[in-house]
This record gives sequence, C-alpha cells and structure tokens, in this order.
Amino acid sequence: MALLRAMAGPEPEAASIGLIGGDDSRSAALRVELARFQPRIDLGVVAATGGAGIDEAAENDARFGLQARPNPVALVVLEAGALIGGELLERVRGLRADRTRIVFALDGIHAHRDWREVRKLDIELLAEAGGGGREEIVPVSARMAAVARSQGDAALLDRSGVGLLHARLVAAAGAGAAGDQVGIVRERVVGETRRRIRAQLGKLRGGGDVAGLREERARLLAVSDGGRGSAMTIVRNRLQLARVDLSHEVGGRIRALHGELRAEIERLPRGAHAEFPRHVSDSVEKLTQEMDRAIRARIGELCRQVEESVAEEWHISFPPPAERVSRAVPTPGPRLRGVEDHLVIALGASAGFGLGRLVVAPLALLQAFDYAIVPVSLLLGAAAAGWVVRARKQLADGAHLRQWVADTLVDARAHLEQRVATALVDAEERLTDEVLRRATARMVHTDLRVGELEAQLREAAQRRPALLLACERDLAALEFA
Repeated sequence: MALLRAMAGPEPEAASIGLIGGDDSRSAALRVELARFQPRIDLGVVAATGGAGIDEAAENDARFGLQARPNPVALVVLEAGALIGGELLERVRGLRADRTRIVFALDGIHAHRDWREVRKLDIELLAEAGGGGREEIVPVSARMAAVARSQGDAALLDRSGVGLLHARLVAAAGAGAAGDQVGIVRERVVGETRRRIRAQLGKLRGGGDVAGLREERARLLAVSDGGRGSAMTIVRNRLQLARVDLSHEVGGRIRALHGELRAEIERLPRGAHAEFPRHVSDSVEKLTQEMDRAIRARIGELCRQVEESVAEEWHISFPPPAERVSRAVPTPGPRLRGVEDHLVIALGASAGFGLGRLVVAPLALLQAFDYAIVPVSLLLGAAAAGWVVRARKQLADGAHLRQWVADTLVDARAHLEQRVATALVDAEERLTDEVLRRATARMVHTDLRVGELEAQLREAAQRRPALLLACERDLAALEFA
C-alpha cells in the first residue's frame, strides 16, 4: 500500500538519496538488498566529513569545480544495539535545516533483542533535536533479507523490513511516479501475492499444512508404551551379564583361596593344626567382604549402563554393605579311627618286631646276651611301631584338614552365589519399578500429546475447505484486477 500511495503522487524530478550513518559493511549489505526492489532508487553514501546532505556525487562535482548540491532525501541508518550519537544528531539538524526529507532506519534487529527500547529512545532523542516526535524509524535487517531470499521465505523477507523501507524511500523521493514504474510495482505486488496464494493452495491440497503434525503423531505412536519394552530388554540383558560376571568372579576367588589354603596345609607344623580353622574362618570372612564390595560396584555399573542406554538420569539408591560380615565357619570334627588305623597299628608292630629281631640277630652268637635279645627286640619293635603310627596319624590329619577346607569353601561359594543372586534380584526389582514408573509417565504424556495432535488435525481438516475457497476467490480477484 505504501508503494501504491507513492505511485499516486505527482511526477517529480529524479532525485538521489544520501545514505548516512551505519557500519560500512552493514550499509553495503543494505544497499544491495534495496537495489533488488523495483522501482530502483539511487543511493549514495554521504561521507562522514562532508557537509550535511552532500553525497559522493556532490564531492565529485566539487572536485571538478561544480557547485555542490544537497540531497533532497537522506536515509539515516541507526544501529539497533546503541543509541544515536551526538555527532549524528548534529548532522540530522543540518539536514533539517536544508529541508531534506529524512527516512530513518534501525539496522541489525536480528542481533539485538532490545531493539524496540533502543528505537523508542532514539525517537525521543530525535524529538529533542527538533523533530517534534513525528519521526518513524523503520526496523530493518539486511541479514534477514539475504537469508530470506536464499531460502525463498517470503514471510521472513517481510519481517526483515527492507520492503517497507524501500516503500518509504520511494514515497519520499517520488521515484515511482512515472507510469512505467507504477506498472512495475503493480506487477511485482500482484505477482508476489499470486505466488503466495498458489503456494498456500498447494500446501492445503497436498496436506503440507498438517504434515508436521502427522509426523509427530506417528513418532509418538511408535513408542506408545513409553519405551518400556526396550528399557526392560536392556535391564534383563545387563542383569544376565552381571550375573555371569559375578558368578565367574566368585568361582575364581574361591579357587584361588583353596589353592592358598592347601599350600599352607602342606607347610603347616604338627602343632598348628588346632589354630588353622580360625585362619580359614578369617579368610572366608575377608573374601565375603571383598565380594560384597565387588557386587555393589557391579550393580552401580549396571545402573549407569541402563541410564546411558535409556538416555535418562535415574537416581536409584542401594543400601551400603555391612562393615563386618559375621559368618561362623564350623570347626572340623574329630577324625574317627577306622579299620585302616587298626591295620596300620598291627602292621607297624609287626614290622617293628621284625626290625628288632633283625637288629639283635648278631647278639645271638654271644651266649652272654641271650637274656637281652627278647627285651631289646621288643623295645625296638615298639619304637618302630610308634613312629609308623605317628606318621600315619599326621598324614591322616592333613587329609582330614584338606577335606574340611574343601567342604568349607564349597559352602562359602554357595553362600556367596546366594548373596550375588539376592543383590541382583533387589537391583532388578528397583530398576523394574523405575522403568515402569517412567514408562507410565511417558505413556500419559504421549496420550495427552496425541490427543492434542488429533484435535489439531480435525480442526485443520474442518478449516481446509474454507481456506481453499478463500484462496481460489483471491486468485480470481487478482485475475479480474
């Protein structure tokens, strides 16, 4: 409408527009974007050291001895991130003294959120400088206009403000009063409007206006269980892996402890057998404490793996293990004597008596030692029999102790495996509760969101015939115009 109002005025002479203020790069970008609009306007940068309203062409005239001419229209570019300066205010006063028509633009609104407050303060400063508070500062962004043209986004181009600024410049300079310029503007406006209406028609007929809603609904329905199935699968897999790892660790530690205890039994003195069960009890208790720490560390790792797999932060607490594990290890019972012990005693006595007779056999040649042969034979036989019996007893006690250690470690392994199973069952229960709770919350949120999307889809389907009819009516009106 601003362009059409500019076209309706009388035909003045062609006039150039002086560009004042703004950063060099931003001014260049703004000039490039304004040059893309029709009708074209003649923009010339006014040097900062020159007089008010004198552009590059005026400087060239002065260089060749011609009289400098002021610009009838000036474009003053303000910065969206800073207030107008005193030097620029003086130049604005000079332009007003020369009766120059001034159009103000606030460039860089894409990079500053508080540009509205800056524009308000700039208007107040310009009013104090003699403007009367009637100035209009057009917010523009050459960067947004360039992005809009590269992406073909007409709405973003409108929000950039460059089109409105061009209309204000055309109205101020009267550059569009010629009949051909009027036709160009009308054709551009009508063509752009027709293109937008046809794009909207294609979107409505192809369902493009609700494609995003349908895609989001399909994505939500794909995980309608709230991710419970995938999370439970991860929990089960990780628990099975933890159970296998901990069972192997228990077996390895028990085998290592068994080997150490067997080696100690081989080196054990005869009088230390009574104290060995206490050492075994301490070793089993220490192993139990180490396995408790290993179980807790493995369960913590399991929780972290599940958290990473489901991409959530779960705070699952586990009770700390007991500082001291009190588990009594049964002492070995007395070794029962069997037939082997009696047989060894008989064989030892027989071997000892035979050895005694063999030793005293040379004394039988001497008649004086006949009375000593029998007592000496008996003493030697008793000593040999006692040594055999003691050796047999020591061997039997060692075998009995090794068997007791093996039985004790089998019982300890079963107890540790039970502790592993109990800890994993507790972890599984906690993880399952957490998964179900989170999945339920997700399901509720998903159902609510799906309901909202379906309501929006129904509303869009109800509005579509009216929108199609309106677009077709607007196209017909443009064709008639």
